[in-house]
Amino acid sequence: MGETQKTVHLIVQRQDLPDSKPYTEEFVVPWSLGMNVVSALMAVQKNPVTKDGKVTKPVVWECNCLEEVCGACAMMINGKPRQACSCLVDSIPQPIRLAPLSKFPVVRDLMVDRQKMFDNLKKVQAWVAIDTTANLGPGPRMSRAQQEEVYPLSRCMTCGCCMEACPNFNEKSAFLGPAPVAQVHLMNQHPTGAMQKASRLEALMGPGGIAGCGNAQNCVEVCPKSIPLTTSLAKLNRQVNKFALSKLFDN
Repeated sequence: MGETQKTVHLIVQRQDLPDSKPYTEEFVVPWSLGMNVVSALMAVQKNPVTKDGKVTKPVVWECNCLEEVCGACAMMINGKPRQACSCLVDSIPQPIRLAPLSKFPVVRDLMVDRQKMFDNLKKVQAWVAIDTTANLGPGPRMSRAQQEEVYPLSRCMTCGCCMEACPNFNEKSAFLGPAPVAQVHLMNQHPTGAMQKASRLEALMGPGGIAGCGNAQNCVEVCPKSIPLTTSLAKLNRQVNKFALSKLFDN
């Protein structure tokens, strides 16, 4: 007799419409060497039949780069926010439970709408403003120390894992979330971006700003890029306090 084919057991939380009731379906798909969660979902997509033999709709999820760069495939995997592309099935216990991120509205199944995170990035002006299309020549130089400090922050892929893990980012709180706040530190350290430093710090003084961080440090634990989020938030907290005092005494 030949060897028994290894399989992967998935329990997927599904939702047909944004306002419909979620339900679960189980799938068993063939295992393959080096298989990740995305590969397992692709196997379900090819043959959308549940564990008990019921033909169903293919599971909907998002993915793009498949190399942990775009952040699109963020989802809850065995209760933790992770990237499905870099999560190997052999590294986690089965059955593998998949669910959408809970801090963002569900579009369908494992796909969520992360627009709130992008809107919060707009609130803190998380970009370097350039008001011309003309060739400005070489950009301003940054010291090696500055580069080493801000480069980890530039690795953020807006996946939403830190927002999911943050207890202060929820429907009852106005807190902007770890990712948008940390991007203020990145943009303020940039020689050109620093021209809007005051505006960004002003945004962090307002509703949902730096005061909303409870320093739970959950964000650091789940960040797939190991970004020093709490370090940046601590530095920003000092900067905001100094900025607030300077405004108080300048008036």
